[in-house]
Amino acid sequence: MTLDLNLLVSLDALLQERSVTRAAQRLGLSQPTLSAALARLRRHFDDELLHRVGNAYELTPLAERLSENTAEALSWTDRVFRTRSEFDAGSVEREFTLVLTDCQLPTLGRALSDLVGRTAPGVRLRFRHCTEQFVQRAHDHLRTVDGVVLSQGLLAQLPSLDLLQDRWVCVASAHAAPTAPVTTTELCDRPWVLPYYHPTVAFPSLRRLRDHGIEPQVEITTEDFLAVPHLIVGTDRLSLVPARATRLFAQDSGIIVVNLPFELDVLVETLWWHPLHERDPAHVWLRQMVASAAGVLPTAAPSGRGEAAHEATPRTGSGS
Repeated sequence: MTLDLNLLVSLDALLQERSVTRAAQRLGLSQPTLSAALARLRRHFDDELLHRVGNAYELTPLAERLSENTAEALSWTDRVFRTRSEFDAGSVEREFTLVLTDCQLPTLGRALSDLVGRTAPGVRLRFRHCTEQFVQRAHDHLRTVDGVVLSQGLLAQLPSLDLLQDRWVCVASAHAAPTAPVTTTELCDRPWVLPYYHPTVAFPSLRRLRDHGIEPQVEITTEDFLAVPHLIVGTDRLSLVPARATRLFAQDSGIIVVNLPFELDVLVETLWWHPLHERDPAHVWLRQMVASAAGVLPTAAPSGRGEAAHEATPRTGSGS
């Protein structure tokens, strides 16, 4: 059977809507047209794709596997037909997708949104949350997005651009502040909340602890830096977060920055992208916008030595 691109669009709509009627409405086609497309797809895959369960339709196991591939294929098809020899930000209609952590969205995400809004009114931004699964399979996932902002030390062998410099800090609940000076024994005995903790994913800050003989007792893992205050306040738990994130903690969070007997590593926030985007004029423009947005943010980290996290004093300087 000869297939055409329209069938790919029909397949995606059918898999997303799980209804011939709704898929037809979504595409602005008649129901008989979508029914005919579904019949052709069923013959091609030798599978029902949609099967009735009670009053609704569900995807077959094959259709479940196809759903992600279909969305990715359409995304790349759209990119192919949108590719131009030049990128005119003032007139183009385009959407870019970036993956950020929760503490990057209110800072870098906002600065980028404001900059793009002023310079490219037809450009839309889609922000996705950075997950552990994304980090573990970044090379594959970066095929379907325009970039991810992560600290140095997590990814390798991908094109990148350093954006901001920060530092890691240890935080605790003010009511259960460690003794001063804090000892290695206490750091080992306390329970920890560690964002993005996984045997195969380790921030440089965690490796720094281990270099000093500290293996944290991980009680809670999370993919949200901004959830850390809620998970440690009123407890004896400790955590590691970017110093910049402490500025986003509530004024009455009850969280303090702990004075460790050694410095944690510098944190370098970096934009990473797939090599396929390297020479795309639109993507080159996007990278310039991200770098410019990062340039307007304060790069300083709070001094934090035993102070309330929200009272930390910024350093001066800028980064790009």
